[in-house]
Amino acid sequence: MTRPKLLRAGALSFILALLGTGGAAAQNGMPPPAAPAIDPNAIRVLLVSELETTLSAQMAGKLGDFKASLGQKVPKGDLLVPLECAEQQARANITEAELAQARQNLAAKRSLRDLNAVGDLEVSMANTALQKAIGERRLAVTQASYCQVRAPFDARIAKVYAKPYQTVQAGAPLFDLVSDSALKVRLNVPSDMIRQVQPGQAFQVSILETGKTYPARVSAISARVDAVAQTVELEARLDKAYPDLIAGMSGVARFPAAQ
Repeated sequence: MTRPKLLRAGALSFILALLGTGGAAAQNGMPPPAAPAIDPNAIRVLLVSELETTLSAQMAGKLGDFKASLGQKVPKGDLLVPLECAEQQARANITEAELAQARQNLAAKRSLRDLNAVGDLEVSMANTALQKAIGERRLAVTQASYCQVRAPFDARIAKVYAKPYQTVQAGAPLFDLVSDSALKVRLNVPSDMIRQVQPGQAFQVSILETGKTYPARVSAISARVDAVAQTVELEARLDKAYPDLIAGMSGVARFPAAQ
């Protein structure tokens, strides 16, 4: 066979290969197979936590032994990590002594005033010194409280940034926390669904990671329509906290058909 004929035969084989089953079906008088159907009622959703935050060091210092680890549940007020605070504690002790001294001085000035041994100005100055000592004591106690990093709410540890015995600066991130309450569902629905979606409406959420379906209810509807995408953002709440669900999972929501 000559070279031009070989080229024509190769091109014909390539075209037939591209046609595949569709070409074979057409030759047999059958329509090509249909593309997989897309459920028009399925709307993408994302699970988010009710509350999440990044805890940072409020002072510079050396971290102690960690009391919590990645993924651990921590109740509100639980100690996550302490910082070495000998200096802050010493300052707090000094202000406590100065406060006691200021109180004694004011009491002495008042006693002398009753005897007309001192004037009102000296009593007033002693009282001012006492108020200053009270303020310095409160400041020292507040600064000493920075030595303990505690959970501000019932949460789970989503990320740990530092290591035990590491020296950190003020503002350095330490933990990412996500609340341990029932998760929220975020989704964007077509704007023409506003007429049929109301707060409190029930619908079903299918989560890809678990393969399960969970009941949820609309809790909030955005006050603005995305003019480009023609969608409205919704928030919903699951009816309870499910232990197999965590923030960041995704899936689809299906609303009941409008009556």
